[in-house]
Amino acid sequence: MYGVLEEWRPVVDETIESLLPRTIDDAYLADFFGEPTYSYDSAALQGALSDPIWELLDRGGKRWRAILFLLFVEALGDDPEAYLEYAVIPEVLHNGTIIVDDVEDGATHRRGEPALHHTHGMDIALNAGNAMYFLPLKIITRNPGDLRADVRLDAYEMLMYELNRTHLGQGMDIRWHNQKEIEITDAEYLEMCACKTGCLSRIVARLAAIVTDNQGVEQAVAKYAEDMAIAFQIADDVLDVEYALEEGGDFGKGVGNDIREGKKTLMAIHAAENAPPEDAARLEEILWADENTDEDVREVVEIFESVRSVEYARSVAEELSESSKARLEGLDLEPEPASKLAAFAEFVVDRDV
Repeated sequence: MYGVLEEWRPVVDETIESLLPRTIDDAYLADFFGEPTYSYDSAALQGALSDPIWELLDRGGKRWRAILFLLFVEALGDDPEAYLEYAVIPEVLHNGTIIVDDVEDGATHRRGEPALHHTHGMDIALNAGNAMYFLPLKIITRNPGDLRADVRLDAYEMLMYELNRTHLGQGMDIRWHNQKEIEITDAEYLEMCACKTGCLSRIVARLAAIVTDNQGVEQAVAKYAEDMAIAFQIADDVLDVEYALEEGGDFGKGVGNDIREGKKTLMAIHAAENAPPEDAARLEEILWADENTDEDVREVVEIFESVRSVEYARSVAEELSESSKARLEGLDLEPEPASKLAAFAEFVVDRDV
């Protein structure tokens, strides 16, 4: 899968630049947002929008949502290059949620560098993040590919449905983060993931089906994407703990971040339910603390290990990966891209980064 990601990422970035150039001027603002009533301040907007957004994008990210969209288009029998502009919609949305999430979570770093609200201020970060929810919608308005009016309406309605549900997931996550006790069921956790992470992936699949006029498979491919995204999230949490285990007690910057941030992961939920009461109470205490020492991180990892919470979470991720691949069976997809979609479902749980 890494080869597919590396092949398409530069193309995706070039397409994002057509939506939001690295350098903003009055001509771009007038063309994209409409003529000003009085006068735009392009220098102010450069510093408030383009600079922080591209600072985040240039830090990395695999662009897998955009690339997955292009794979879906190809699997549905169309030319991916004809829909490149639509591919950036879920990618820009995703990066917008990252900026806002980091503010809400009090995150210190993102992709190895200080979070944007630390480098640019909370006001600029929130405005830039929120703008990234709306900028991609302009693509549908501009209508590359000359889609029919009913197809564009389907795309708008789908985006509104899925984006609203992302905030349900974020709301649940925030509420859990703001309470000490771990009183969450597996089903509630999986629903949070289905909304917060799954909806952005559902957008990928549903948008590809809609713009290529393949609404008949829209819900099936959406379920593939949802299962795959939840598996991705759980596997991501597992990797964070496995890195801590591999360090052998030498915890450095970036190791055990989820524990330090007090995240209520599936592993934490499982451990709180299955560990002895004194260990469960200690787990809640550490996750609730404003700051954690390396020893605290080590202690949480040991609690997870004692009740096999890491193995449990990984098994759930693997089951979801298998379920995701099964969603593709019986669909009339082009064989080569369909095999890449199946490989992608495996990649999200087998990757080591």
